[in-house]
Amino acid sequence: MKVNNKYHIFRFMENLKGYLLGTKTMSFRSSSLYFSLFTFSLFILMGACASIGSPDGGPYDETPPRVVRSNPDNKATDANQKKMRIDFDEYIKLENASEKVVVSPPQAEAPNVRASGKHVLIELFDSLRPNTTYTVDFSDAIVDNNEGNPMGNYTYSFSTGRAIDTMEVSGYVLNAADLEPIKGILVGLYEIPADSVLPDSTFRTRPFDRVSRTNGSGRFVIKGVASDRRYRAFALKDMDGNFTFSQKSEQVGIDTFVFETTCGPDIRLDTIWHDETHYDSIHPVHYTHFYPDEIVLRAYLEAGQERHLLKTQRDVPEKFTVFFTAPSDSLPRINGISFKGDGNFILEPSEKADTITYWIPDTMIAYADTLEFEYRYQETDTLNQLVWRTDTLQLVPKNTRAKQLKELAKKTEEWEKAQKKKLKKNPGMAPEENPHLKVFLDAECRPQGGIAPNQTPIITFTEPIDQLDSTTLHFQLKVDSLWYDEPYELVASPTNPRQFRLLADWEAGSQYQFLIDSATVRGLMGHTNKPIKMEFRVRKDDEFGALFVHVLLPDTNVIVQLLNNSDKPITSLHIDEKANADFFYLKPGAYYLRCFIDSNHDGLWTTGHYDSGMPPEEMFYFPQALNVKALWEVKQDWDVRGIPLMRQKPDKITKQKPDKKKQVKQRNQERGR
Repeated sequence: MKVNNKYHIFRFMENLKGYLLGTKTMSFRSSSLYFSLFTFSLFILMGACASIGSPDGGPYDETPPRVVRSNPDNKATDANQKKMRIDFDEYIKLENASEKVVVSPPQAEAPNVRASGKHVLIELFDSLRPNTTYTVDFSDAIVDNNEGNPMGNYTYSFSTGRAIDTMEVSGYVLNAADLEPIKGILVGLYEIPADSVLPDSTFRTRPFDRVSRTNGSGRFVIKGVASDRRYRAFALKDMDGNFTFSQKSEQVGIDTFVFETTCGPDIRLDTIWHDETHYDSIHPVHYTHFYPDEIVLRAYLEAGQERHLLKTQRDVPEKFTVFFTAPSDSLPRINGISFKGDGNFILEPSEKADTITYWIPDTMIAYADTLEFEYRYQETDTLNQLVWRTDTLQLVPKNTRAKQLKELAKKTEEWEKAQKKKLKKNPGMAPEENPHLKVFLDAECRPQGGIAPNQTPIITFTEPIDQLDSTTLHFQLKVDSLWYDEPYELVASPTNPRQFRLLADWEAGSQYQFLIDSATVRGLMGHTNKPIKMEFRVRKDDEFGALFVHVLLPDTNVIVQLLNNSDKPITSLHIDEKANADFFYLKPGAYYLRCFIDSNHDGLWTTGHYDSGMPPEEMFYFPQALNVKALWEVKQDWDVRGIPLMRQKPDKITKQKPDKKKQVKQRNQERGR
């Protein structure tokens, strides 16, 4: 008799369910069979629960993946195959392989590097170079598939010749303008033939001989370097993937230092941690130290970046804004199509003229449905030269005049309903003026309130000023409880038609006010102001501290910048003949310092230019915060070259943070606790 096991199991589960719910009873004979099946099923379920990684099913897997074999062997010589395979003792995966895995020498056609089960498969498509060491640097991309245990930094290498190069070169790439570490930028080496120099054209015409990529700390390690040759290092933000400096939009870093690699025995101290805050012991570890190991490349973008029209924006009828990708010394020109001439627009350019706002004073032009005109501007051509180009632009405001009038009518209707309710409750109430019928010109002032005696307030109106009656402006000093007129000067900004600087002889500990009478300032759009009042309290001397900096540098063309905790300059000073920069009237708090050598004496930090051999101006940071207290004078000597560049910028104002180190999670230890 053939037994149907599936049928018995099904019957068992149904009867067991009924028995547990009290809807069925079991005979002794059937209960014996069902008990056996129940026990068997229970063992199966217990086995399924006791899987690795379960809190009650045994210890977690905390063993990193391990290479068991590779084809060809790691560090093999006379290898000529373009497909490689690395086998591991468990299932693995590659994390962020496109960012972390680097093949050197660089490949014109991107290699295929992928994980498959317990293997990593590598396929090269370029022809193999003779007598060349190839490295596939995985960094920390290899982790096990289940728990994510990191293997650690791993590099696979082989040679097409009889010997393999095993030397290493390392260092850092920093942004030349602010010493920020640059993550993900390529760093490459060019071999320099004996008794010769590297032609300047090499960086533009030939890919790197060896290559690597920086991590979150800006650090790079180039492996597979020969020990008996001379090299130079270059950094490149490779925008087109050809491993050469081929366009201005690519960030570059060049070091003229020519080096040969060396190595020697060394000892480092490794800390064994008990947990995140306590360590068990410190062990000396012997290792081979490769040199040079602290190359510093200062990367920069050249001036004169490619200039193109990026976008236009017109939110309201009265103005529009044009955005460019780079600055220009020449402002664009307008020739009207839907209007005559240039429209008499009022221009409000940004500091570098890469963003320009056009105010439209003629309401006939502004309130038309479409603003159409020829726009002539400078653009970079295919030869990297600035040429004039003319586009026809048609700009329609997002909030058209019709929408504005519709919204005004809606607000007026709501206001009239509210007025009727008020008049019904209070018949004798005087009628109010509709607040929606008139738009007033407004202004803001920064700073306002408590200011330092050496500060200059900036007044910014909501639209360009067409008319301003100076006789209706009042600047007053408070003496006891009375206000007295004081001399002042209101200076219009040369670039911003909405801004004015308020110049006065501010007296510490005094109170001032700046008054603008009603309807005495008229904006470009015809709006006038309500009464405006701005108040200033000049802080007392005992509310400030001072910082005196002495720069230990023979060069006198040095500009020192005082920074806030966002790495933004508060003020800049050129050092005097004794190499001092004195900062007065500082509010109590933490400040940071940086300085640069102003080689061209223009008062600004200047970037580099590769073809002319001009490096970027040198920038330095003081390595820690300086705390200023009220009534304190802080004196600080600063040896700007006393600390290597990569260790100068304080961590608190460094935006690019180091990559989080991958570690085994130590969950078994935590579970045991």
